[in-house]
Amino acid sequence: MAPRTEPQPGLGRAIKARREECGLSQEELGLASEIHPTWISHIESGRNNPAWGSVRRIAGALDLTVSELAKRAEELDEPQ
Repeated sequence: MAPRTEPQPGLGRAIKARREECGLSQEELGLASEIHPTWISHIESGRNNPAWGSVRRIAGALDLTVSELAKRAEELDEPQ
């Protein structure tokens, strides 16, 4: 089975929701996670998937474990 390469909208939604809960802008999250704010925007909108290292840095910047972020993403992975 080929790996799933299409964007994961649930992950982007989970990142955006938690970022907003934390009162962070995309720029602030980008600085905290060492990821360009434009890339944060692309992840949140579901246009791009982050690499594993980026997921770990984003989760840490959002004060979540990767597994907590993944759980939130699974809950939001339903098409809207």
